[in-house]
Amino acid sequence: MMDRLSPRKILEKLVSFPTVSSDTNLPLIDWVENYLRSHGIETFRHLHELDPRKAAVFAHVGPKEVGAVVLSGHTDVVPVEGQSWNSDPFEVVERDGKLFGRGTCDMKGFNALAIWILVEAHYAGVIRPLQLALSYDEEIGCTGAPPLIENMSAVLPKGSAVIVGEPSMMGAVTGHKGGTGFHVHVRGYEVHSSIMHTGANAIMYGVKLIDWANKMNTTNSAKEPTGADAMFDPPWTTLHVGRIEGGTAHNITALDCRFGLDFRFIPGDSPEKWKDQTRSRVAEIEAEMQTVVPETYIELGETYGVPALRPEEDGEAERIVRRLTGDNASRVVSYGTEAGHFQNAGYSAVICGPGDIAQAHQPDEFLSVEQFEMGRAFMCKLLAMLRDDEGV
Repeated sequence: MMDRLSPRKILEKLVSFPTVSSDTNLPLIDWVENYLRSHGIETFRHLHELDPRKAAVFAHVGPKEVGAVVLSGHTDVVPVEGQSWNSDPFEVVERDGKLFGRGTCDMKGFNALAIWILVEAHYAGVIRPLQLALSYDEEIGCTGAPPLIENMSAVLPKGSAVIVGEPSMMGAVTGHKGGTGFHVHVRGYEVHSSIMHTGANAIMYGVKLIDWANKMNTTNSAKEPTGADAMFDPPWTTLHVGRIEGGTAHNITALDCRFGLDFRFIPGDSPEKWKDQTRSRVAEIEAEMQTVVPETYIELGETYGVPALRPEEDGEAERIVRRLTGDNASRVVSYGTEAGHFQNAGYSAVICGPGDIAQAHQPDEFLSVEQFEMGRAFMCKLLAMLRDDEGV
């Protein structure tokens, strides 16, 4: 049996694994499974269907019955290449009341607390069950959450309330925008620019789609938001192109143009509507190209889909977090999380975790010691609630 580690020691171990999304997370998963199993907790692993270097892990303590509180986190982190760090990013270093290291804030700090309290709940005994769910590939579109949820539902009694521990300064976040996107490839036809009317400039046709995105942003921003959508900043669906490439030379019509088109949609909006509108506009531009050069085309490849988290009316997860934190403020965020996937799968979901989202992905990422201790106090209160099972 391994020693029962403190949250700080678990955090140090988790950060030591460089689980960048492009690389493996198996050493971290191995350690978590070995640690939990050494304390008598059965664990379950789900391997990535296409990439055997990645896996999710989940576990359950307490009565084998439905209604568990689920603590959900992701194990992957963003890269550190090109960033200037003042210490090793994969070692927890404390300076000035801050715990520096890649993932301390997003979101290995919460994961460490969740692993710690799962072991404590196992030894203390709980009337209401507690579950742990650690995913992969959240940072590249939350793609690891759906198979994790599906596998959990097939193996464990279904939980009812999910706390996703993304950094929220330990406040309750009850809604977030959804996200979806396309890889766009415009295939044109090269000719000398002096006779450009006989060719098809992929960049200039691609810009027509980008111009449409700009016009949609203008239209959306002019709409009067209603209901919970009005809480978001901005309170409308946004379309965004962050990178574009293409062309051969300044005097040749571009053969290819590639860019990403991303959407962040408010909960009251439909991602399918935006996909359909995009395909419709692409068909119009493609038809225009093909009147000049028939073999030209535009390809759309869907990249990811993150469902929005809709504020729940009297949601169980929200009630639990508000009871444990005393927080009654209303908060929504414009970034996406795995909470929307859990909600779509029939769980009540809320976001609550230590740290400031402004630190996520930054060089010298940190989690303040104060926030980490607030997270620990939250977990202790959660354990007391699960032992009493007062029906919250």
